[in-house]
Amino acid sequence: MVENRPFLNFLAHLVLIIGVTIVVFPVYVAFIASSHGPNDFLSGVVPLTPGSHIIENYSTMLSSGMTSSGAPPIGPMLINSLIMAVGVAVGKIAISILSAFAIVYFRFPFRTLAFWMIFITLMLPVEVRIVPTYKVVADLGMLNNYGGLIIPLIASATATFLFRQFFLTVPDELMEAARVDGAGPMKFFRDILLPLSITNIAALFIILFVLGWNQYLWPLIITTDQSFYTVVMGIQRMAAVADAEPRWNLVMAAVILAALPPVLVIVAMQRLFVKGLVETEK
Repeated sequence: MVENRPFLNFLAHLVLIIGVTIVVFPVYVAFIASSHGPNDFLSGVVPLTPGSHIIENYSTMLSSGMTSSGAPPIGPMLINSLIMAVGVAVGKIAISILSAFAIVYFRFPFRTLAFWMIFITLMLPVEVRIVPTYKVVADLGMLNNYGGLIIPLIASATATFLFRQFFLTVPDELMEAARVDGAGPMKFFRDILLPLSITNIAALFIILFVLGWNQYLWPLIITTDQSFYTVVMGIQRMAAVADAEPRWNLVMAAVILAALPPVLVIVAMQRLFVKGLVETEK
């Protein structure tokens, strides 16, 4: 057991407080900046106290956006990012869990080779395969639609590996009992493996949701229609103004609005997320 020493307790709390401060301070600065007017940044110094333009700034971003910077209202962009993030997370989990189920529970030639071929794709960075992926998507007529945003990103070697490792820990007696009861492979998968995998699915969903939400390079390449812009693309366009100073108060309002959905997902699913990471139910 860890000894109860006042100095160690103080040191531990001090380290935690410093860590939280480092993580939260940029968010605080962004929120404060979103509450000021555009003239408050002309001096080059970001204010650290709240301003009086918070309702005006957020209303502007939700209603009209920054059309002068090529960024539409943030509402549709948030919806596009939400559709993309949910689609990527659900697609990755669905394909990965079925792939892991086939690799672990079905006996077919070269199944180990198939798994390692999937695993090797972890070594290929996005930039290596982005040109051929774009060519395929363009030839299929999937530019400027949700299919083009989601489908090329739904394969996940990491999720397949994690589900495979979990399935290997499931006792063989469960499969034998299901077989004695007359359950087929899909019934065994649906009634036994899926309930046991809930915490893993929840943990992976949060991670993959945030991954899909933060995608920038792929939406930038295949999207030219403003109606399919994601919120990360919109923020970049707001900050990269060609012939004028960025309106940082509106940019920071967009940043705060863009951070809310991932935070809400994490807060809503934090219990399952923690259980999925520490494996308390296995």
